[in-house]
Amino acid sequence: MDIASDTPVKTFVQASEVWVPQGDRLVFSTGDYGDLADFAAVSGKESFARGEGLPGKAWGEGRPVVLKGFEGSYFKRTEAAKAAGLTSAVAVPVFDGATLKAVLVVLCGDDENRTGAIEVWRQADEVLKLDDGYYGAAKHFEWVSKHTQFPSGQGLPGGVWAASTPLLLRDLGTGYRFIRAEAAGKAGLTTGLGLPVPVPGDAAYVLTLLSARGTPLARRFEIWDARSAIVGKKAEAVLVDGICAREGRLWVDETEEPRRVAAWNGVVGRVLGSGIPIVEGGGPGLAAGYATMVALPIHRDGEISHIVAWYC
Repeated sequence: MDIASDTPVKTFVQASEVWVPQGDRLVFSTGDYGDLADFAAVSGKESFARGEGLPGKAWGEGRPVVLKGFEGSYFKRTEAAKAAGLTSAVAVPVFDGATLKAVLVVLCGDDENRTGAIEVWRQADEVLKLDDGYYGAAKHFEWVSKHTQFPSGQGLPGGVWAASTPLLLRDLGTGYRFIRAEAAGKAGLTTGLGLPVPVPGDAAYVLTLLSARGTPLARRFEIWDARSAIVGKKAEAVLVDGICAREGRLWVDETEEPRRVAAWNGVVGRVLGSGIPIVEGGGPGLAAGYATMVALPIHRDGEISHIVAWYC
């Protein structure tokens, strides 16, 4: 059994939610809002037309969207968010070809101690450039990121772009593979998860989630491979990489039997079976000691290629 730390941790992300298409609107599917009960109540009654609100904008524009301020914006739940201390959000659409399966939204607050990064990188000619991102108190790292670009294969975003697969990097402040290592070290960033965000059209997008020691984006990360070339005709996924704040490395080498999950078995299996992301808040589906789990599928060529999961 996986046991996480019992020490309360102030996390970078304060709420996560999934919206799915129903007719011509997006409706609430799953979510976890922690102790933000009033914001949860407002959200549960909401829905979004294409182009409306943050989830609808990600759907209508067919791309991930970062919104760093709610006041005076198109965000529909501004008053409830303000009362809850939420100040910014990132919406990640999940497309299977041209078909929208869902929109994942993560919401953050802002204070002088909350550090981390959620970044969206977009292809511009032969490189990836920062489309936008939210960094909390990591202002210098934000400045460095705005002035950095990645050719295919370089750094975490470029590595994801070249491989078309999710990647997990450790020790960001000292790792030679992380181009912004010096700035990451100063900001206290330790772990980076990068994943492709397939969208209709030719543009390439990469999402990077960078976690810090004091206010981690998550305490556990997993990458599951569900490609038919890996699992054959079986409806299952194989854990190929992972890291946990308590256990350290999760993945196994070639001498060990890899961890596998079948469709509809557990949270990752439900994502594999349904093709839509799931936010699980507590309950028997989570490893002991975790309050929230987000599991996000990546669709490629008509199948789920990977599932990434993170736990708080």
